[in-house]
Amino acid sequence: MIINKGHWSESVGVFDLETTGIDVATSRIVSANVSMLDGDGNIVSRTDWLADPGIPIPEQASNIHGITTARAQAEGRPSLEVVTEISAALRTVFATGAAVVVYNAPYDLSLLRHEALRHGIEPIAAPRPVIDPLVIDKAVDRYRKGKRTLDVVAAHYGVELLDAHDASSDAIAAGRVAQALARRYPEALSLDVAELHDMQVGWCSTQAQSFQTYMRTKKGRLDFTASGEWPLRM
Repeated sequence: MIINKGHWSESVGVFDLETTGIDVATSRIVSANVSMLDGDGNIVSRTDWLADPGIPIPEQASNIHGITTARAQAEGRPSLEVVTEISAALRTVFATGAAVVVYNAPYDLSLLRHEALRHGIEPIAAPRPVIDPLVIDKAVDRYRKGKRTLDVVAAHYGVELLDAHDASSDAIAAGRVAQALARRYPEALSLDVAELHDMQVGWCSTQAQSFQTYMRTKKGRLDFTASGEWPLRM
């Protein structure tokens, strides 16, 4: 399927973080990537960061992304500089009108927001337009069985992911997954990018409510809650 000229997938920004943990309010950025892809998924521009997060990187996190505390301290730049530059790079992409693809956007964007506030940097208050392949994939292929991790979803759509949990590899693969989704589901996704952003707000809310119901009724976790806020969770 040929994407019509002017389709959002013809030029996208991509963004990913590797961090010290899973709590967006307390975890710190260890590495990051912001890149631009053309309509064929080729890299037009690319910026990578390695930060010294200022706290020890837990072994569990290092085992995932491969960056140790020692390496971050030796090779990483001060966190303040890195967070400032990431925020500026994303603002530049948004200013062009291009969408930024972020897989599981509320994690990366919320964590970046907390890091900005921690360092006294003006956070990106309302990032848009954002494309989240995780939310979109669940919406357009709701009943497909199996995990929805980036590596699994990338394989499903025929996108190569050479080094999972490397910020640049994950960011670029997520962008290419978004473009693959646009090709496979042209009727659902041939929307103005602002409209598609707003659609994802509703889709994520519905998905979270469904998951919460499942956990409470099928797993017996009566106090389980799932946030449906997207693309930022405060």
